[in-house]
Amino acid sequence: MLFSRRQIAFLAAGLLASVSFLANPAAVTAQTRAETLRQVTGGMINTLDPTAPGSTRESFGLSMSTYDRLFAFDRKKNGDGWIFDFNSIRGELAESYKISEDGLKIIVTLRKDATFHDGSPVTADDVKWSLDRAVTAKSLAGPQLTTGSLDKADQFKVIDPLTIEISLPKPDRLAMPNLAVVYPIIINSKVAKQHATPEDPWAQAWLKENTAGSGAYIVESWKPGEQVVLKRNENWKSGREGKLAFFKRVIAQTIPEAATRANLVERGDADISVDLPSSDVPGLMERGKVKVVSTPQFNALTLIVFATRIPPFDNKKVRQAIAAALPYGDMFKGALFGRGNPLQNGTWNGEPSEAKFPQNMPVKTDLARAKQLLTEAGYPNGFETTFSFNVGSAATAEPMAALIKESLLKVGVKVDIQKQPDAQMSTSVTEKKLPFFTESIISWIAAPDYYFRNFFTGEQRWNYSSWNNPDINSLSQAARFETNQAKYDEIIKKMVAIEADETPVVLLWQPNQDAVMAPSIEDYTYQFHRQVDFRDMLRK
Repeated sequence: MLFSRRQIAFLAAGLLASVSFLANPAAVTAQTRAETLRQVTGGMINTLDPTAPGSTRESFGLSMSTYDRLFAFDRKKNGDGWIFDFNSIRGELAESYKISEDGLKIIVTLRKDATFHDGSPVTADDVKWSLDRAVTAKSLAGPQLTTGSLDKADQFKVIDPLTIEISLPKPDRLAMPNLAVVYPIIINSKVAKQHATPEDPWAQAWLKENTAGSGAYIVESWKPGEQVVLKRNENWKSGREGKLAFFKRVIAQTIPEAATRANLVERGDADISVDLPSSDVPGLMERGKVKVVSTPQFNALTLIVFATRIPPFDNKKVRQAIAAALPYGDMFKGALFGRGNPLQNGTWNGEPSEAKFPQNMPVKTDLARAKQLLTEAGYPNGFETTFSFNVGSAATAEPMAALIKESLLKVGVKVDIQKQPDAQMSTSVTEKKLPFFTESIISWIAAPDYYFRNFFTGEQRWNYSSWNNPDINSLSQAARFETNQAKYDEIIKKMVAIEADETPVVLLWQPNQDAVMAPSIEDYTYQFHRQVDFRDMLRK
């Protein structure tokens, strides 16, 4: 493979960073290459506090290894790798817990042996301060935890040094899962308070650039936007079965060029990358020098969005017509090279048999039906519209858009494709200005009612289609607090049926996350945050 000068520069920069690190005896100590994991990513770690506004996904991933939480999602085997198990929650700092019979209290007993990186014990006072911070400080944590009815500091009560009680206003299915996501990190409050000020009582400024956790790894050095080096916490007690992380050192480097990242892994100079384009993966697999663990992102999906309050997409039959005219098979191959899980060709009518979302919807390419629906909607000769996508997703969105334009023209709909820069697209989406566009969503909480409440209700940014259906509004709230599983399942089936009929969006697919790694790397886990989890991986 030939490299451009720019690619060679990035390759050299990545290798020099590794060489300079490995040339430092104080940094290397007794670590061997086998005991060091090197990740290369196109993104960057821009803060050490995952709750800070503007945190990147890479920062989220880092925090999972530097901080513990009370709970974590367990995992289950999936092909050559593992996937997080949303339905199984295990203790991390929690040694045990119990939920009161009325579902209003969660009593958590902490591990007796857990310590922070400075050696001080993890106490209920630290947990209380950390959860108070999560729901009180102006950060990303508050809005997320509110979805599990965790929104006030007085809900967290210290019972004794190793016991904390969490109170809920009513039983909430999402309270426990919310304690396992990225944001509710448990912070060494004694250290954080030393750096707090009257203007910054939660030490947010200091914690952006420093950590005070108890996690599997300790930050040894960090150059924002370039590289972070972690060393193993030899006193970590919250690992699976009490085990330490395998790797003694982790180097996570930002390498902007995808081709350079691919070559670093293929040459053995890096161990893993999870953000290479789908178009690159078949070639890497064919050459056989790397291992690829592909996982459909079952908590993420790509959508075609209709603005349900902007003509002509305020007409349900128009939305149904476009859905019938989309070239699903060609888009899946052209945009993703077939790497993922398509969400069409469901065989059910009326209500689905499964209480599941997302799932395969009862829609397929049918141009005759599309023309009929357009005629019934009052557009027998079609209409003109725009289709927008973010240039940051052009690798998949551009071929998708071209195929949409070609197919819709067959039913009389003329499409003007608009590519928008990231910031402009974000503003347009927020201001609800786009009539017809594509977006991707991800849900850390992989619960059907969570999808509906967050992406299909309310005057919020994430309700991309601005859909306002009274039945969905009431059913999604009812599902959240329904403790009877059979009744919950019936609510979900009703909501999925309404969405399929109303078609505010079209579910396209769940793309694969292709984790490209050295053949020696084992036990990779696809996590809800879609970043590399260093804690369970090992080298054989």
